[in-house]
Amino acid sequence: MSVTIDITGLPQERIAFGPSPLAELGAALHALSEPGHHARLHGWTTTTAAGLKPELADRLHEADFMWRSTRSDILLPAQPRETLAEELDDLDRMDDERYVAAALEINCAGFYDRGGPSPLVDAAMRQRALDLAAARGPRQAAFVRRMLADPPGTRAWIRRLLEDCDEAFFADTWRRVHVQLATDARHKTELMRRKGLSGAVAAVSSALTLEEDAHGSRLVVDKLSDGRTTAQGSGVTFLPTAFGWPHLIALYAPGWQPVIQYPVSSGELAGVLPVETVKLRLEAVSHPLRMRLCRNLARASYTTSELADAYGITAPEVSRHLAVLKKAGLLSTRRRGRYVMHQLDVAAVARIGSDFLEAVLR
Repeated sequence: MSVTIDITGLPQERIAFGPSPLAELGAALHALSEPGHHARLHGWTTTTAAGLKPELADRLHEADFMWRSTRSDILLPAQPRETLAEELDDLDRMDDERYVAAALEINCAGFYDRGGPSPLVDAAMRQRALDLAAARGPRQAAFVRRMLADPPGTRAWIRRLLEDCDEAFFADTWRRVHVQLATDARHKTELMRRKGLSGAVAAVSSALTLEEDAHGSRLVVDKLSDGRTTAQGSGVTFLPTAFGWPHLIALYAPGWQPVIQYPVSSGELAGVLPVETVKLRLEAVSHPLRMRLCRNLARASYTTSELADAYGITAPEVSRHLAVLKKAGLLSTRRRGRYVMHQLDVAAVARIGSDFLEAVLR
């Protein structure tokens, strides 16, 4: 499972790294609405939420479907600007059909990777958006009805909301993180110049890889979702964020320039496991007999024969189960004379929960 961006033949100058105030505001709003995803930001989210005026907090709750579970594409600009006002001006130039479809596509439309007509012009998409919004509660249903009935008025309301967030807390936050984000973007750009795209991609995240073969070149984002798009004719934009971890967001909607928002500080994501490895580890420890074997192996090292004798099964059967644990990276082995000793990697097992959570939130 992964998101694949075809970059075959794409000139390097069409690949850009740069900070975006709008994207960072979207990441900050997500952290405020889902603080459980962002334990490292506990101090900021607690202080900021406590300082919000009730009226602003209420308006944020009304529109939070655009950033709560993931980010609406309108909050991930492909052409970052210096100021939030400039990026909001760019949004204002987007036509209503495209804006509304993008604003509602994540949580209301349900056809993200396939695209489709805007709910402003297609009755079936309109009804689907209303039905899915109703399932999320009366506030979201009312907001979606308002957006479909009065796109210009609702768009102006959203812009005022974002501007009020800027005045209330984000302007100060942006001043504090902008230098870090700009520095990271310059560093990645320089890496790309000196070591090529592969060097820059390796520095972004271990969950992002560049694949090149006879069929072309692809950026592959290791996620628990499938998607495919192309950057041919447009480009790829990388947006650093100080609020993102553990999320690695990829915009891959048809007809949009691909955008990847990645957390700064490579140490945060440098040790992430591939989704396939997380799957292997969960499957490895879910088998009843392997769970029992782990009980022994967590306490001391054992030979295959010792485990077979302890559980009354054959040595080849024990070997098959040990092979599964070893393939998942949960078992260490060492030779002691003519005996091979097996022991559970307790540290790796202890990380299964956090690795799983990081994978599903990525």
